[in-house]
Amino acid sequence: MSLQSIKYDPETNNLEILDQLLLPATTRYVKVRGVEDGWKAINKMQVRGAPAIAIVGCLSLAVEMQNDKFETKKQFRQEVEGKLNYLVSSRPTAVNMKTAAEELIDLANQLSKDECVGLDDMKNKFLSTIQQMLAKDIADNKAIGDNGAKEILSHVAGDSLVRVITHCNTGSLATAGYGTALGVIRSLQGKKRLEHVYCTETRPYNQGARLTAYELIHEKIPATLICDSMVSALMKSRNISAVVVGADRVAANGDTANKIGTYQIAVVAKYHQVPFYVAAPFTSIDAKVSTGEHIVIEERPDREMTHVGEHRIAAKGIQCWNPAFDVTPSSLIAGIITERGVYRPQELKEALAAVNHNS
Repeated sequence: MSLQSIKYDPETNNLEILDQLLLPATTRYVKVRGVEDGWKAINKMQVRGAPAIAIVGCLSLAVEMQNDKFETKKQFRQEVEGKLNYLVSSRPTAVNMKTAAEELIDLANQLSKDECVGLDDMKNKFLSTIQQMLAKDIADNKAIGDNGAKEILSHVAGDSLVRVITHCNTGSLATAGYGTALGVIRSLQGKKRLEHVYCTETRPYNQGARLTAYELIHEKIPATLICDSMVSALMKSRNISAVVVGADRVAANGDTANKIGTYQIAVVAKYHQVPFYVAAPFTSIDAKVSTGEHIVIEERPDREMTHVGEHRIAAKGIQCWNPAFDVTPSSLIAGIITERGVYRPQELKEALAAVNHNS
């Protein structure tokens, strides 16, 4: 059974998230009572992973909306827009929250202008749209998993088993409950084609050591934890079939922002002729950003580098540079795995145009 990082009951209007700051030592759920709680949970990284950030942010708004009283449709629309824009500010690099906010603001504007829709209907339609995000995310992730497994296996001879490297955490803890890159690994395991997965520790926040390792053990997937600095040695000494990572934002040309350390893995993979894949929902592709140079990179506090828990590991007084993400150029990416299919970076613009035309 997959781990459940988000618990939401629309009947009782109760939202709880698994506090990922406490893992793997302690499993504890914390209540999210509204937008302020949602913003803090995202900003403090109690919840993380681009899909999960969007879901928790929007669900925190749904919880608050159900408790609030509104006099007019205009007031409802204004409250929605202000609170969604506030949630986007919690972590700026991940595009999923921004995309969800824009879509929900558009919906609120449409419903507000529609004279056939009353205030109660507007509120119910809005809440229903948010509540459907959980089920859609799981369905999309399962499709990502299947598409990615098929893509990786298409480059493997016969019925050979595969060895895969992944970075950061992209599983149930980063999504509604299945995973993107880890969903691909889960699908390979389900097909009995996975020999082994290697997960990086993912310094400085250790999402790989704390969270991905935790999930792999939970799922009984054969896995080994490695330090970030061991990837090149591993590729040289072991027959690695593929690298698969997640994404916080994909530019229109295929440049991809993901957890810091991803770029160097892609460079090493290119040198060792190991295909490097990005697994993400189609909503992670930002058509408004032409290249990775325009992606805003969040910088995190020095303490994440200088301390492990309460224990200082760095010399006092040292300056720190702590970008949370880096950008992998599209030229290093073999394919971007989405629920709609696998795209080469140069195919993204055409795919985006097709989606816009159909919508």
